[in-house]
Amino acid sequence: MNEHSTPTERLSRRATRTIGAAVAGLLILAGAAYHGVSTDTHAAANTIPAVTTPIQHAIDGSRDSYADVVNVVSPAVVTIRTEGKAKMSPTEFQGDDLLRRFFGDQFDPGDRSDRGRRQFRAPKQRALGSGVIVSRDGYIMTNYHVVQNADEIKVETTDNRSFTAKVVGTDKPSDLALLKVSATDLHPIALGNSDAVKVGDVVLAVGNPLGIGQTVTMGIISAKGRSTAVGDGSYEDFLQTDAPINHGNSGGALVNTKGELVGINSQILSNSDGNIGIGFAIPTNMAHHVMDQLRTSGKVTRAQLGVTVQQVTEDMAQSLGLKHAGGAIVASVSEGSAAERAGIKQGDVIEAFNGQPVHDFNSLRNHVADTPPGTDATVTIARDGAEKTLTVKLDEANPEQTADNKGGESKSDTAALGIAVEPLTPALADRLGMDKDAKGVVVQDVNPDGRAADAGVQPGDVITQVNRRPVQSAQDVRSAVKDGGDKPVLLLVNRKGTQIFMTVRPANG
Repeated sequence: MNEHSTPTERLSRRATRTIGAAVAGLLILAGAAYHGVSTDTHAAANTIPAVTTPIQHAIDGSRDSYADVVNVVSPAVVTIRTEGKAKMSPTEFQGDDLLRRFFGDQFDPGDRSDRGRRQFRAPKQRALGSGVIVSRDGYIMTNYHVVQNADEIKVETTDNRSFTAKVVGTDKPSDLALLKVSATDLHPIALGNSDAVKVGDVVLAVGNPLGIGQTVTMGIISAKGRSTAVGDGSYEDFLQTDAPINHGNSGGALVNTKGELVGINSQILSNSDGNIGIGFAIPTNMAHHVMDQLRTSGKVTRAQLGVTVQQVTEDMAQSLGLKHAGGAIVASVSEGSAAERAGIKQGDVIEAFNGQPVHDFNSLRNHVADTPPGTDATVTIARDGAEKTLTVKLDEANPEQTADNKGGESKSDTAALGIAVEPLTPALADRLGMDKDAKGVVVQDVNPDGRAADAGVQPGDVITQVNRRPVQSAQDVRSAVKDGGDKPVLLLVNRKGTQIFMTVRPANG
């Protein structure tokens, strides 16, 4: 220690030593604390995985969810409840104990008096479905089968409001109906372009399945252009989806991930009456077309060409000399129809309509139906190996109008086909409900092991052409088959007034 140092200098040195000791102590404590934390963290690392992403990113960032889509779509989907009288009469069920078990003694099979009949009350028929709000002023799309035979229709929205709806118009062939409610503050859905939908697109089905409340299911578009052939004369171009659809979903929305309506849920295919992943929705473009007509006129008007057609199979294509199967072959042409006026003939293969490819019967009918009656359309056909385009002025479809179904040597066997035929006489034609001047041969017997049986030829069929050549005898049939060589034999058959093409494979086929 320097004895000549001043008191201030000595105080300063003491303070420095004191601070230095304190700092050293803090470093020791800090080291111990650091060592302790290190040990605890190492132990925790053995049980808790490290977090590599900040928590706020898992909340605020992009998420694997369709909640935003559902928030937009949900208010536009409604529940529809209908009520009507069951189509039944008490006299139809007299003596039926099952009826009494359901309706009690109000209908006693033993009571045959007028009093007993008057006391009977037919049960109420109730149905449940869904619908889609398409305008702010209360128009709602649903299925025809949801409101069919309904005397009263109630619409329930997601904000717990209930309205009585009136039917603006229905269209059974497309299974669509347009309703109207008097309401405000409705949330219409955005209409998408169903033609732009692709197989594999993600879709959501929204509706009220089995009455449990609005439900959202997810799937993909499984196929396009499906036809289920459920009803007579149905116009079908279904979108197929595996998004679960059940009873009560009918009339509900099928939407894309933008929240746009791409289909109206309509049918399911199931052997258990429940969802197995095969559901069908009416494309929005078809629904929009129907809706516009129902809204303006209360009915749907469609065009017709005036032909009956079949899909061209591989065998038919080979027999006709076509490069590939596809299109629709004309089985008959209605007398005085648009097709006849345009020069379309039996046996023509329609390949395109207004520039749109024709894949089969269903696609042709939908193309024609989407075209207003009275307009000129182009039809591309293949005839005798050549392609030509005809212009046709379309007629208005009449459900009652049908095609003209104009379709002779002793019974003889045509072994090449495995059938026995006889000429179509005037008397036989009259008995078969055909014109007395009709020509052809009548199939009397079919060898069950023969080629014709495999093709579906039946006794009573009238063969009018073989390989596009008219036939009136068994010899005509044999000659036409022989001249056809190894190609499948193309038959034009009149079956109970309906003309159809059939192909019989060659003997080595």
